[in-house]
This record gives sequence, structure tokens and C-alpha cells, in this order.
Amino acid sequence: QVQLVESGGGLVQAGGSLRLSCAASGLTFSNYAMGWFRQAPGKEREFVGGINRSGGGTFGLHTRKGRFTISRDDAKSTVTLQMNSLEPEDTAVYYCAAGEYRTNYYIEMAARDVEYWGQGTQVTVSS
Repeated sequence: QVQLVESGGGLVQAGGSLRLSCAASGLTFSNYAMGWFRQAPGKEREFVGGINRSGGGTFGLHTRKGRFTISRDDAKSTVTLQMNSLEPEDTAVYYCAAGEYRTNYYIEMAARDVEYWGQGTQVTVSS
């Protein structure tokens, strides 16, 4: 049984930082590109950024103005989203996602590409 379990969400003031982690089990983690999505109340789920398998690097973070970084530790089957200079607009439930296998690297990940989802963790940024 595949599980993706997020942690690290919470309440932070604008300008602050949070570090979200996702622990994966039940899958060969190193084979998967991993992504982060978020969903604010009343809005559609939005792709935040991702990291490819096998040293393929991160993708999709260019829209975050350099505030977010993603890393992975294949030995521990974890992926981390580091969020700095948080803004109230970043308030959302953040979801970890494992993308379906591709021979090519991802440059973007859509919800339809996701094979497994985490349960989500709430991030609230106060002004």
C-alpha cells in the first residue's frame, strides 16, 4: 500500500518560512518524480513545483519568484518543500504527489499525471 504523508504545515506570519516534508512508503521512491500541489479555499488545485527522479533536477518553481526550493532524499524516501518569504496568498492545503513514471523528465506536472497523492497539510500565512 502506497502512502505519502506530509508534515510541517502550520501557521506563520507573512515573511516567514516553513519546511514541508513528505515521507513515502510502499513504492520504489527513486523511480518517481515528486511534486507539490496546493489548493486554496474556493480555488482549483495548483501545481507548485516538482523534482525529477535520477538527478533530473527541479521543475516548475520559476513561478515562485525564487522563494521555494524542493529537494529529495532517495535513501530516506522523502521530498521536502522549503518555502521562504511566505505571503498570505500562499495559504492553502499543500499536497505531496508522486508522478506516473516517464522515461523523459518532467518539465511540468498536472493533476492527471499524478499516480499517488498525500492527504495534505494546511499552511496558513497571516498578514
